[in-house]
Amino acid sequence: MAQQIRRNGNPGVRRVAKAQSRAVTVRKAHSGASGIIDRIMGLLPFTEQQWSRIWLAMIIGGGVGIAFVIASLAGVPALAQAQVAAIAADAGFTVQNVRVTGTARMDEQQVYARALATRNQPMPDVDIAKLREELRALPWVKDARVSIQLPHTLAIDIVEREPHAVLEKPDRLMLIDATGAELEPVSADNAKGMLRLAGPGAGKQARALETLLAAAPALAPKVEAAEWVGNRRWNLTFTTGQLLALPEGEVEAATALVKFARLDGKNRLLGGKVLAFDMRTPPRLYMRLPEAVGQPKVLAATDEGKTT
Repeated sequence: MAQQIRRNGNPGVRRVAKAQSRAVTVRKAHSGASGIIDRIMGLLPFTEQQWSRIWLAMIIGGGVGIAFVIASLAGVPALAQAQVAAIAADAGFTVQNVRVTGTARMDEQQVYARALATRNQPMPDVDIAKLREELRALPWVKDARVSIQLPHTLAIDIVEREPHAVLEKPDRLMLIDATGAELEPVSADNAKGMLRLAGPGAGKQARALETLLAAAPALAPKVEAAEWVGNRRWNLTFTTGQLLALPEGEVEAATALVKFARLDGKNRLLGGKVLAFDMRTPPRLYMRLPEAVGQPKVLAATDEGKTT
């Protein structure tokens, strides 16, 4: 009878070897991936301590978000907000620092006085919109940007108004911007060299005056003061002390000013003996000359380019 010969094998050893080979491969892959991640993190501008704070913020932020969603779904948003604030406070996310930028002319303490009211508040409890409106109510503030920078900084960026002219009021001089917004009182010495506005409602007409003067750019630097008369027209005073009375209406006033600029270029009216020029009845120009002793005022009328 034929006998079957069986070869003695050890399949268990082969399986162990294969498993060990796969483990080595996996370890190498993990090592390579870890090395790549380490190199990438090494290139980023963060220290190990900063990375720890970032990861902590992400973890806490995730937990806070989950707590908020659960509480909101349960129909208690106020409770959710309180829970979020409590978690943030326990984690140290409270207002401890205030950083202000953009202030060049205004008193920076006015900004800090309002921002520090949020000191030690949990970050989620800070009403950014309300604080922004409070800051925009300050005279010098044209706009304000408020942001939270974790873990504990409130950042405020101020956009200041630009001083444009000086408004003469009965009891003081007031610095205003081009929209007529009053910024702060100013002394006569500090007001030197700035355009001065006078007359009821003159501040609100500052932008319109700027547009008017732009029609005659050669004359604009020579205008020292402007009076808004009867809430309808302008009297301009030049650096020479001479006065120009303009007619009512934006177009009429601009046309008269351009005409006066041409006449001044031809005849050098500014700096001469004439005290005042009256263009309220275009196209005529009336001039007031110095009074002789014991004599009445001399009033002359001219057409453009002709003098009588």
